[in-house]
Amino acid sequence: MATEYTPTEMMDRESRSNRYYRNAVERHWDPGEIDLEADVENLLVYIDASGSYDRESWYGMLTGIAKFGAGEDAVTEDLAPLGTVLDDIDDQLFLTTQLYEEAKHADFFDRYWRDVVWAVEDELGWERSNPRHERWFNDPYVELFDRNRKAQFRLLEEDTPENRAKAYCHYHLTVEGILAQTGYYGMQTSYGGEFEDLPHLPGLVQGFTKIRSDEGRHVGFGMNQLKKLIAEGVDPAIIEETVEELLPLVQGITEDERFQPDDPDERVGLEDGKLAAYAVDKHTDRMRQITDAAADIPGVDELVQLEGDD
Repeated sequence: MATEYTPTEMMDRESRSNRYYRNAVERHWDPGEIDLEADVENLLVYIDASGSYDRESWYGMLTGIAKFGAGEDAVTEDLAPLGTVLDDIDDQLFLTTQLYEEAKHADFFDRYWRDVVWAVEDELGWERSNPRHERWFNDPYVELFDRNRKAQFRLLEEDTPENRAKAYCHYHLTVEGILAQTGYYGMQTSYGGEFEDLPHLPGLVQGFTKIRSDEGRHVGFGMNQLKKLIAEGVDPAIIEETVEELLPLVQGITEDERFQPDDPDERVGLEDGKLAAYAVDKHTDRMRQITDAAADIPGVDELVQLEGDD
């Protein structure tokens, strides 16, 4: 990493990184403008109508939101090393928007917990729950984000093409491209009004929709960087092996059933195993698009498309 100042080259406005940057500018949104009142009302009606709803049931709904919130905080903190080592102006332009967007995502989940979760708990006379309590985070979750942090900060000690590839694999490809995409599918399907046995949470779904749009750019950027690294000589096996090592952790997170009823017949929402299968499908798609020289990286809208989207 050069430490002496030299003027940068002019922007390449046709580059993918620059186009992602412009896309981010044009799609700006404010997490504070999403209406959350209906979520509070719908949750109170849902809980009141359920004769057997208790704190354990409540925790079952909150665990996904808590994982997303803490995850957004973590990736906001862990992205800085990559910004330090990048030397292309268009890559840097894009990464500034990604840092800003990760902060917005963290803002949204913090606001949701304060304005919805605590509002419901106050109304019911329950003790306010802590979104950073250890109960929400199982061992695979902690290990995945620990590995991601180490992969990012390794760049400050040894910035090699191989280490950059591993950093992109951890952050953009696995955490955002597979885990987050799978989580969007599960949460938006569960609380989008499709299941009568679950509350409809339009504010949460709208937040996820906005976040998905941002993350499509993030995933596309990381995939493009990996594709360029392969073209420049990085062994594709490094990418495949890195993600293969992380995929069991993703499955351990998506299959976290600690707050689910023991009897499968009492569970509501997506069928058992569907999230894990979705994660595997996303992994297969991403690897083909990166390692196949003839394959194109999809556009932003396709990257964030969920099953059932028009």
